[in-house]
Amino acid sequence: SLLTSTIITVSSNHWLLAWFGLELNTLSILPAIMKSHHPRATEAATKYFLIQVTAAAMILLASMTNAWQTGQWTITHPTTTTTLMTTTAIMLKLGAAPMYMWYPHVLQGTTMNIAMLISTWQKIAPLALLYMTYNHLNHTTMLLLGLTSTMLGGWAGLNQTQLRTMMAFSSIAHMGWLITAMTLSPSLTTTTMMIYTLTTLATFMPLTTMNTLTTVGTMWPLSPITLVTTMVTLMSLGGLPPLTGFMPKWLILKELLSTGLPLFATMLLMSSLPSLYFYIRLAYMTMLTTPPTTTNTEYKWRLKTTQLKHTTPMITTSMLLLPMTTTLYTIT
Repeated sequence: SLLTSTIITVSSNHWLLAWFGLELNTLSILPAIMKSHHPRATEAATKYFLIQVTAAAMILLASMTNAWQTGQWTITHPTTTTTLMTTTAIMLKLGAAPMYMWYPHVLQGTTMNIAMLISTWQKIAPLALLYMTYNHLNHTTMLLLGLTSTMLGGWAGLNQTQLRTMMAFSSIAHMGWLITAMTLSPSLTTTTMMIYTLTTLATFMPLTTMNTLTTVGTMWPLSPITLVTTMVTLMSLGGLPPLTGFMPKWLILKELLSTGLPLFATMLLMSSLPSLYFYIRLAYMTMLTTPPTTTNTEYKWRLKTTQLKHTTPMITTSMLLLPMTTTLYTIT
């Protein structure tokens, strides 16, 4: 159902069909959120349902307003009022600033696998809807939303120790870069979304059994290679050159400078430093230090060493894709 609902929204040209796809997408993820049968999971599912339904109702109201004013239901011809309401609803669905408060709480109440799904796949349908209204977006408003998301995602993530909460604020910061790319070029948005999804999956898939920063350091006896690659992919997700995560930031800054926005580019670049800091801090605690407290995990040296072979292609591309920047940007 997740795949079907996303395809319906991405391929639709009618407001009601897109709304139906978004609602189906929401209802499909709810059983997965509540699968653990924990009170926190039930609370997270309730919050997610209320937020997504509110955003979908705003989109339905915007589409009805557009049909009343223009007499048509096509997504590519919205009015100014419809565009404003749709943008607000999509920001709420994405968990971007200033409507981001629900996002960390929902991710903290789910498992790491579901948190990855919400942070990657669930972003595609709302972004596709925003992509269709590209020609009618208010660029000044979108740039301000992007800068706000980047700043809040970076600064709020500094004092986090829970991996899922850190992933949430990282996603908010990356949404800021995606929203900024949306105002500059649709193809740049596609490239940024691909790199964000790839690096997020490659970074957090090896950490699915971990909950806090303290337990991440215990991976060393279990799989040293996985720990080393995790450290590098963390830096890539933070946008440290010359890794793959630096590619979308580099392209976005180039586009901002070419459009005559050097001050905004500087502010956006400075706002990404806190995100890079907590990623480097996480990599440092993971690789270069031993946690000072003991954990409840089993003795790793008594277990059979396992290698996560299914993550190898994603980890490799999340680290070594920067030389192919021109090719990827041309293709997308």
